[in-house]
Amino acid sequence: MQLQTQIPLEIQSNNLIDYNSNVLLLGSCFSDNIGKKLDYFKFQNTQNPFGILFHPKAIETLIVYAIEEKTYSENDIFFHNEQWHCFDAHSKLSNNSKEDLLNDLNAIIKTTSKQIHKSTHIVITLGTAWMYRFIETNAVVANCHKVPQKQFVKELMGIEAITQSLENIVKLVKNANSEATIIFTLSPVRHLKDGFVENTQSKSHLIAAIHRVLSLQAQSRDLYYFPSYEIMMDELRDYRFYNEDMVHPNQTAINYIWERFKKVWIWKEASKTMEEVDAIRKGLQHKPFNPNSEAHQNFLKNLEFKKSQLQSKFPHILF
Repeated sequence: MQLQTQIPLEIQSNNLIDYNSNVLLLGSCFSDNIGKKLDYFKFQNTQNPFGILFHPKAIETLIVYAIEEKTYSENDIFFHNEQWHCFDAHSKLSNNSKEDLLNDLNAIIKTTSKQIHKSTHIVITLGTAWMYRFIETNAVVANCHKVPQKQFVKELMGIEAITQSLENIVKLVKNANSEATIIFTLSPVRHLKDGFVENTQSKSHLIAAIHRVLSLQAQSRDLYYFPSYEIMMDELRDYRFYNEDMVHPNQTAINYIWERFKKVWIWKEASKTMEEVDAIRKGLQHKPFNPNSEAHQNFLKNLEFKKSQLQSKFPHILF
């Protein structure tokens, strides 16, 4: 008996992720979820250098500034609630020190530029089509940093605007790194603070724009879509797969979607290395009854041998 409708997934690319790949993940918090899995298994990856970015324009802005290697100045930051902030970045970068914030922003811009140029895969997760425009400057912001809402205009990006933004992103990336594979995905996180109907509008605009770009770029063999949103909405259509807020996927859902992602985007031959990494990580978490016993000392020696064997093949893997 079939108790679940499962989305058919096929390997579409010859450029799969392995331990020589370098992955850049940008966008909504779902990028962080997949990134944490890549981190756990010691794949080379960089996640959201400017923090979580929810809408396409914020992602485009980061890519533009990174490729142009923009230098942030005092004019690009502001003081609010006893901290310095930047409208282009998530609040995790906010700082008590103006100088430290500027140093961090400019350092991240440089490293992100290098990352775009060397990435083999760039995963872009779109979260919402709703965005906020700061009235004083008419600039679209990535994060409002709890500045009073009356200072912003809330806008819903249309399909044409999103399509143009995504095309700009593709062009920018390809001009900087023609070898990069770009994977678009839509975050399954529901933005219910915008409203139930408004969230549906937002997601529909995003998915329509993504597939318009894919159809316009049909000749490109390095532009893809991974259906994380559809997997959550259809294969996992039950509130037991959500956190207590009933909005964010829980760990079971994240693990499930990761397994589906792994099936089509992680090179099959990398599985053995993933198992070795997993075994070492679990071994490092082991708490012995008798740390001084001969058995435990042999266990530690064996663990060190496994680590050295793995690191001789992949020097970037550190524990």
